[in-house]
Amino acid sequence: MLIERIYDEDLAQASYFIGCQAKGEAVVVDPRRDIDVYRNLAAANGMKIVAVTETHIHADFLSGTRELAAATGATAYVSGEGGADWQYAFEAERLNDNDSITLGNITVKALHTPGHTPEHLSFLITDGAFADAPGYLLSGDFVFSGDLGRPDLLDEAAGGVDTRFLGAKQLFASLRDKFLTLPDHVQVHPGHGAGSACGKALGAIPSSTVGYERLYSWWGPYLAANDEEGFVAELLDGQPDAHAYFGRMKRENREGPAVMGERAPLPELNLASVANDLAADKVTFVDTRPNDQVHQGTVTGSLNVPAGKSVASFGAWVVNPETDENPLVLLAPDQASAQDMWDHLVRVGIDKVAGYVTGFGGLPVSTPKLIQPEELESFEAAMVLDVRNRTEHAAGHIPGSHQLSGGRVMWNLDQLPTEGTIVSYCQSGVRNSVAASALRRAGYDVVELDGSYAAWAAWQQARESVASN
Repeated sequence: MLIERIYDEDLAQASYFIGCQAKGEAVVVDPRRDIDVYRNLAAANGMKIVAVTETHIHADFLSGTRELAAATGATAYVSGEGGADWQYAFEAERLNDNDSITLGNITVKALHTPGHTPEHLSFLITDGAFADAPGYLLSGDFVFSGDLGRPDLLDEAAGGVDTRFLGAKQLFASLRDKFLTLPDHVQVHPGHGAGSACGKALGAIPSSTVGYERLYSWWGPYLAANDEEGFVAELLDGQPDAHAYFGRMKRENREGPAVMGERAPLPELNLASVANDLAADKVTFVDTRPNDQVHQGTVTGSLNVPAGKSVASFGAWVVNPETDENPLVLLAPDQASAQDMWDHLVRVGIDKVAGYVTGFGGLPVSTPKLIQPEELESFEAAMVLDVRNRTEHAAGHIPGSHQLSGGRVMWNLDQLPTEGTIVSYCQSGVRNSVAASALRRAGYDVVELDGSYAAWAAWQQARESVASN
């Protein structure tokens, strides 16, 4: 048996390739939409992908189940659990509790483990060539290394009202009745790692075991004492902000993400043509440089989505494909870099990319406005906007600031003043540059706090030190 973990650092998301080497067949669990990594794995191991499935209706990325099934001819399987309100709307085989997918000697058994979502499945894997009992659990967003999937996303992202309490109780029952009944040696392979917003304290270790989580997880004592009330209170306390685009992911994943098919390589665009399209508001320019370079000058009206490990996350903060009709023009050093950024963007449903340019000479340029920490007290701002998470804001913030996390800003413009200047900040300036660029494009007068909260806190400390002496 072959188990390969394919990890996306951008979204802290894991998918899994499970293959039977004897029969040459494979199943992929929780694939992303840029599917070459799975096809390449199959080719390298002489296997055919015959099945594709997923643990639940995801909120943080757009599923590649339909994409991969269409490209390979594999059978798509999705959960049939969760009741009428949580049924997938596209054609696929349904898996219910204890149903199985078989590949040669390998059995992939579905376990209904509700709590994070009502329809959630985990997959218990038995390698029949070596054992007659399961040895692996793909736990999706049920059990992470050191944490559990948050049960409040239906409230935060899917329009639910107080569903978090039922979800938390379902998680307690799923742990008690499913997870903790498994042998301690069963390896646990979760769907997310550190940095994901699907939990509040996910570990960076890629896997765990049932026994380790039983002994050392924060929730173990609550289960041992059968303390459901204490468990629910602890689970729901301190969950991070959910990004606004999660709601779109939920809808599209339930209805069935569009199948893109083979994508042609991104073309390099002529700057004169891009200039004309910008003047006619037919394209949106995306400056992919770091914020310190953007602050030296950038294309007027551009979005700052810095290249690197967070292209999908930041892109979904500032581009809403349901309302933003313009295709994107990416600033990139070469075609390979542009293609990689596009791969990240399609993971969150941002498919419309016209091409790339390697520079912006001749395009209209402006310089984002900055303010220094020592200037803030005397500056007449309509609002000081903190785009960090609410947990960061609670730990320390600029007095009088309004907290609205970067992933929610463009969906909550009613919280912002319609006139005057907004001074915005995050922790170091990266997230702030992303959010501020979108606000400027939307017509707001935004001044970024240079160095953001870290610089302000250092200035405050220095000032207090001088005063005390």
